[in-house]
Amino acid sequence: MILYEYPFNERIRTYLRLEHLFLRLAELMGRPDPLDHHFALTTIFEVMDVGARADLKSDVLKDLDKQKQVLNGYRGNPAISEAALDKVVSQLDQCFTDLNALAGKAGQSLTENDWLMSIRSRVGIPGGTCEFDLPAYYAWQHRDAAARQQDLQRWASTLAPLAASIHLLLKMLRDSGAPQKVMAVAGQFQQNLPQGRTFQLLRLAVDPALEVIPEISGNRLMVSIRFMRHEADDRLHSNAQDTGFELTLCS
Repeated sequence: MILYEYPFNERIRTYLRLEHLFLRLAELMGRPDPLDHHFALTTIFEVMDVGARADLKSDVLKDLDKQKQVLNGYRGNPAISEAALDKVVSQLDQCFTDLNALAGKAGQSLTENDWLMSIRSRVGIPGGTCEFDLPAYYAWQHRDAAARQQDLQRWASTLAPLAASIHLLLKMLRDSGAPQKVMAVAGQFQQNLPQGRTFQLLRLAVDPALEVIPEISGNRLMVSIRFMRHEADDRLHSNAQDTGFELTLCS
């Protein structure tokens, strides 16, 4: 199944973007090739750009604390395992402590590294990191792979508390939804959302053999999905076939 996710607000949209970047960073750092390490470094810069939003750290800390308060409200419930509850609350506490201990925005300490910032200033220029522009960076790319990985790990460690917090919050959000199998009649699906509940994330799983692509739109009142096909002319065309898929609404 191909899984698509659609955020209902800007905060979750930012979390998903950061998660995407952190997953890419982990994948690239584990490879030995200098080109992979170049893109790992540019990914670190992308995380810093996303994390530059003034209220991001505050939002994450508030969400961690909110989740902790919600979970503590389940204490004494015979249907809830106290051991499991303690484990998740402990994870939330650890993420809160580690993130709160970081000074400034995501990657703030890296902005004091003039060598890194000289690279960051040129990665947005097409071909701007050639050896004649950044000879020191070119020399770094010729270092031993293990040495480069060690440097990347050191730089990425400043972002680790944010990555752990985002991962935990999104995992809890995804776990809050129950999947249901539905049908898009003639490729179209609409559903009114229950009043009194605020959904933050939609998850859609569809069989890749169907070769359809969902176009999702939604707000606090309604979700609308239209399935498309990528045809030989490299354009998206409406799919008129009934299409079954799995829908999960997470709050």
